[in-house]
Amino acid sequence: MPRIPTGSKILDKLLNGGYELDVITTLYGPAGAGKTGLCILGSINTARLGKKVIYVDTENNFSVERFKQICDAISINHLKTINNMIFFKPASFEEQKKTFEKLKDIVNNKVGLIVIDGIAMLYRLEMGKENDIYETNRALGRQLGYLTEISRKKKIPILITNQVYADFEDKDKINMVGGDLLKYGSKCLIEIQITPSGNRLAIIKKHRSIKEEKSITFKIVEGGIIGTKEGKGFKLF
Repeated sequence: MPRIPTGSKILDKLLNGGYELDVITTLYGPAGAGKTGLCILGSINTARLGKKVIYVDTENNFSVERFKQICDAISINHLKTINNMIFFKPASFEEQKKTFEKLKDIVNNKVGLIVIDGIAMLYRLEMGKENDIYETNRALGRQLGYLTEISRKKKIPILITNQVYADFEDKDKINMVGGDLLKYGSKCLIEIQITPSGNRLAIIKKHRSIKEEKSITFKIVEGGIIGTKEGKGFKLF
């Protein structure tokens, strides 16, 4: 299957070459795990080649300083690169829906990557308003449908990040916000965990052609991420 590089050799190795073009890939894990950093890496790698990147930032996590830091570390002009990016910052679940509807009209063959950094944050806020839960879930399902249609028809990889929460019955287990809707809407699921030493562990939980539980350990550095080793037998959190 055709893929686009992730911007990291170690992550490309995990994914047998990079992100698949016609599917949604979801990165999920706790706050501070490096999900946004991986989105920035993928965006830089796509934008530097002249392709447009659509970046939907629902959590206001995108850092221009971090973007510049990575570009400088790998000798890329950050201004020229960021000019190939289009940003949306929806502030409500309704705005998120309208943004996804708009994507169907503006996406063309110049777009090389779509990033949704925080697919469930505004959904989570909407669920806390005592609205119709069934209708809110249906709305999220429709939004995922828009993204799935774009990825399949336009052959554009869509990279999503998601939050997690602890299982009430099993404290060692974590669940994605949005449950089965987001789990089944993604053809590739990558869990990011933080190890006791401060490194990161990326584990494939779902993929069409890669064995589940395949993993890499990496460290966040100035120029992105690098592969590293972690002692066996540690407990993740």
